[in-house]
Amino acid sequence: MRLDDQPAAAKGRGKLSIFIGYAPGVGKTSAMLSAAQEEHKDGIDVVAGFVDAHSRPDTTALVEGLEQLTPRILSGQGSPVHEFDLDRALSRGPEILLLDDLAHSNAAGCRHKKRYLDVEELLRAGIDVYTTLNVQQIESLADIVAAITGFPVQERIPDSVFDSADQVKLVDIEPDDLIDRLNKGKIYPDIEAQRAAEVLFTREKLTALREIALRSTASQLNRIAIQISEQASRNEYDTKDHILVCLSSAESNKKVIRTAARMAEAFHGRFTALFVETPETMALSAKNKEELRSNLRLAEQLGAQIATVYGEDIPAQIAEYVKTSQVSKIVLGRSPNKKRGFAKASVVDKLTALVPGVETYIIPYQQPAGSGKLSRHSKPLRLSPADLGKTAVIIAGCTLIGLDFQYLEVKEANIITVYILGVLLNAMITKGRLYSVVSSLLSVLVFNYFFTKPYYSLRVYDSGYPVTFLVMLAASFLTSTLTMRVRDQARQSAQKAYRTEVLLETSRNLQQAQDFQAIVGETARQMVKLLDRTVIFYTASDVGLSKPMIYLKNDLSSLPDIYIDENERAVADWVYTNNKRAGATTDTFFGARCLYHAVRGGETVFAVAGVVMEQEEPLDVFEKSLLIAMLGECALALEKDRLNEKQQEISMQIRQEQLRANLLRGISHDLRTPLTSITGNAGILIGNSGVLSDEQKTSLYTDIYDDSMWLINLVENLLSISRIENDSIHLNLQAELVDEVISEALLHLNRNREKHIIETDVEDELLMARMDPRLIIQVLINLVDNAITYTQVGSRIRISARREGRWVNIEVADDGPGITDDTKTRLFEMFYTANNIRGDGRRGLGLGLSLCKSIVNAHGGTINVRDQVPRGAVFYFTLQAAEVNVYE
Repeated sequence: MRLDDQPAAAKGRGKLSIFIGYAPGVGKTSAMLSAAQEEHKDGIDVVAGFVDAHSRPDTTALVEGLEQLTPRILSGQGSPVHEFDLDRALSRGPEILLLDDLAHSNAAGCRHKKRYLDVEELLRAGIDVYTTLNVQQIESLADIVAAITGFPVQERIPDSVFDSADQVKLVDIEPDDLIDRLNKGKIYPDIEAQRAAEVLFTREKLTALREIALRSTASQLNRIAIQISEQASRNEYDTKDHILVCLSSAESNKKVIRTAARMAEAFHGRFTALFVETPETMALSAKNKEELRSNLRLAEQLGAQIATVYGEDIPAQIAEYVKTSQVSKIVLGRSPNKKRGFAKASVVDKLTALVPGVETYIIPYQQPAGSGKLSRHSKPLRLSPADLGKTAVIIAGCTLIGLDFQYLEVKEANIITVYILGVLLNAMITKGRLYSVVSSLLSVLVFNYFFTKPYYSLRVYDSGYPVTFLVMLAASFLTSTLTMRVRDQARQSAQKAYRTEVLLETSRNLQQAQDFQAIVGETARQMVKLLDRTVIFYTASDVGLSKPMIYLKNDLSSLPDIYIDENERAVADWVYTNNKRAGATTDTFFGARCLYHAVRGGETVFAVAGVVMEQEEPLDVFEKSLLIAMLGECALALEKDRLNEKQQEISMQIRQEQLRANLLRGISHDLRTPLTSITGNAGILIGNSGVLSDEQKTSLYTDIYDDSMWLINLVENLLSISRIENDSIHLNLQAELVDEVISEALLHLNRNREKHIIETDVEDELLMARMDPRLIIQVLINLVDNAITYTQVGSRIRISARREGRWVNIEVADDGPGITDDTKTRLFEMFYTANNIRGDGRRGLGLGLSLCKSIVNAHGGTINVRDQVPRGAVFYFTLQAAEVNVYE
C-alpha cells in the first residue's frame, strides 16, 4: 500500500482514447496496438503498460518493438496474480501508455479496486492512455445488455469515464465474420471457454449489441458537439431538464438509477438522486444498508448530485424537494409483486397527486427467481428483561388501580381507560413494538380475569364483553402505535436538530477562529461531535503534509499506531497529491483503516481529514453529506485565512513602498538645499579666492561645514532607522553613569549651541542606568539639536536626570514656542514634521524623534513630550536604573 514518490507532471492532463467494440474478439486490442505502432514510428514515447494478447499470435506480434512494463505480481487464491504496476508507470512517465481492459477489477493489494481509477490517475499525471472496452461494460447499459444476453456483466465502468474520453474509436466487424472467427478458435483457444462464449455469439444477440455500440459511439460524438454549442451559448443552461431519481435499499433501485442516468444524458439535463431518511431507516438490516450504500455509489458514478431529506411521509418530502428544486422529471421504481409493491404503489399515487404538473416515469422490476425478500430489521427479535419488567410493573399497577376503582364501585369503563393509559405509558418507556403488543394483549386478558364476571376466570357470561375486549384491544393497539410513532419522530427531530446545531456551531466557531491551527482544531472537534468517531488531520505546507493531529472520540484515551503508520500516511499523501478521497469504504486504498477527504478550495488542498472507520459502520447518506458540508466550511475558512495573510503581506508591502517613496521624496527635497549651498560656496571660493577677504572666506567655510554636518547627521539617522527596522541592531547593555553620557552628548552638538543657554542637572553624580551608551548619546543629541533648531536664539535648554524607583527619568526642557496638542499625538511617527520650517530654513525629514522612540523602546523604556510651564516643551524618556558597585 506504500505510495512511492512520484515526479510532478510538467504538462497538463493527459488524453484518453478508448477502442470500443460490441463483443470480445472484434479486434480492439489489435486496433489499439496498430495505432500505437504508428505513433511509435513517428518518434512518440509509447509504452505497453498491460496488454493481454489472449495467446493470439497476430496480437502478440503487434506488441514487438514496444517497451513493456513488468507487471506487478500479487499473491492470489492458489496462484500468483499479474496486475498493472501503476507506480512503475507513473515513475516511467511515457507520452502514451497502453492499458488493456478498462473495466478490469484489480486484485486485492492494488491501490484502486478498478482499472479505470488507475487510468484516471495516469491522466492527471499528464500521460495519454490508449485502452479497450466492450459496450456491455458501460454502467447505464447494464440492464439493456442483460436483457439481450440473458446474464449481467460484472465488470463495468461509470458512464462519466466513457463520456470524458477525448477520442472513441469503434472497432467493428460483421457478426457473421465474428462467429466464423469463434468457430476457427481465433478468439478463445480454450475449448471450454469457447463453448461458454457460444451462448453470447448468436447472430441476433451480436446484431443487437452492435447496434448499441454504434449508438453509443454516435452519442459520444454528439455530446462533444453539444458541449461546444453550450460553450458558445451559455443561456441554454437555464432551460435544461432536471431529472430526479429516488434512492432506496431495494435491489431494483439500480435499474431505476441507470434509467434515470440515460434520461439525463438524453435530455442533457441535471441529474439528482434523492434519499428520504425515515425512522425505519435505522432498522434496516446490514444487507439492506449495504445495498443502499451500493445504490448511492452507483448514482454518484453516473454523475448524480446526492441530496438527503428527513421525514416520515415519503411522497410529501419528495414533492417538497421537487417544488423547491424545480425538478422537471421524476423516475421511480415499482415491483409487479402486489404484496411487496403495495407501499410503493401508494408512494407513486400520492406523489403524482401532490405534483401533477411534473412528469413521473415508473420503471417496473421483476424480482429474480430465488431471491428472497429484504429484511427490514437489522437484528433478530430479542426480548429485553428490563423492558419486560417495565411492562409487568405497568400492568400490575393498572390492576391495583382497577381493584381500588372496583372497591369504590367505579364503572368498568373507567377501569378500561386506566389500562389504555398503561399501554400508552408502556409505549413511551419501552423500546420496540413487541412490548406494546404484549401490553395490549395482557391488558385485555387481565381485565377479563379480574374485572368481568365470573371473576378470576377468563370466561365471560355477558354477550357484550367480546365487543368490549375487541374495542379495548384496538384502542390499545392504536394508542401504542401512535405513541411509538410520535416517539420515533421526536427522536428523529432531535437527531436532525442536533446535527443542524453542530453545523451552525461549526460555522459560527470557524468565523471566530483566528488562525490556521484554530480553524483545523475546531473543525476536527465538530467532526468528532457529529460522527462520534476519532478524527485525524494532516495540514498541508510547502513541503507536504504535517505530522498527524489526533482528535479522539470521548470513550478513547489513546489511538493505536496502526492508524497513523506509514501505510495510512501514504493514503493521506495520495489524497493530498490527487485532490481525491480515498481509504476505507472507497475504491482507492480500500484496505486502509481510515476514510480520507481533502479539505480543498478549488484545486488547492489545505489539509487532509481522516475518519477512523475500522470496526465502525460506514457513514450513512446524511452523515456523509454533513461531513462534506463541514469540510467545505473548513476549506472556506482556511481560504479566507490565507487570503487575509496575503492581504496583510500586500498591505505591509504597500506601507514599505510608501515609506520608501516618502524617504526618497524627503531626501531629494532636503538634500537639495545643503548641496546647493555647498556647491555654491565652493564655487565662490574656487573662482574668487584672491578677491575674498579672510572674514568672507571663514564665513563660506563655516556654511560649508554646517551643511556637511547636517548631511552627516541625516545619514546617521537614516542608517540607524534602517538597522532598527531590519532588527539588525544589537544592544550592548551595561551600567553607565548618566552624567558622563550627557556630557559626551553635549560635545557632539551642532555649532549653533553657542547661541543658546544649555544647562545640566543630575541629582546624583553616581546615578547609573542600563543602556547602550552609543545609542543613548544619539538620542540626547537628537533631542537637544531639536530644541536648538526650533527655539529662538538665546533660549534656555535644560537637561536633567533623576531616579524614580527602579527607573531613571531623563528630561530635555526648553522655553521655546512649545508644541500644539494635535502635533503631540503624531510627533514620534516616522516622516512626520508638523509642517514646521526649521530655524535654518531647512525642512526636516521627521526621522530624529522616530529614531529616539525606537532606541528607547528597544531599551525597554518609554519616551513622550509634555508642556513646559509657563512656556516651552519637555521631552522625557526612561531607562532602567542600575546599582553602583562601591568595591570596583
